[in-house]
Amino acid sequence: MANPEEVVNRFIKAIERRELDTAMDFVTEDCFYDNVPIGSMTGKTKMAEFLSGLLKGPGPVEFEVIRQASSGNTVMNERIDRFTTGGGKKIELQVMGVFEVENGLIMFWRDYFDNGMFMKQLKG
Repeated sequence: MANPEEVVNRFIKAIERRELDTAMDFVTEDCFYDNVPIGSMTGKTKMAEFLSGLLKGPGPVEFEVIRQASSGNTVMNERIDRFTTGGGKKIELQVMGVFEVENGLIMFWRDYFDNGMFMKQLKG
């Protein structure tokens, strides 16, 4: 069984490769995902639907991990998330992520970021 940090790293890399099905292999069926400024959802299906929007843009998707720490089953990372919207807007967000891993699968994921910064970039 992979350690929690390894699970989170493999999940992030799958998203960056736009391999949503592979990324979802690292998540429990009832995973709780809280994208703090936008809202929360429960379940692999809802999470996949939400993340699919991130992957629709024409440019690359990158989650650059700046710092990462783990304790027990909790992994926290400071990231810069970069992606391009379907409308062609390039977005770069400073994000703080918290993951909890149970039995080799992510069962909790919460991301914090400045929604004002996101909206400013979205409006361009």
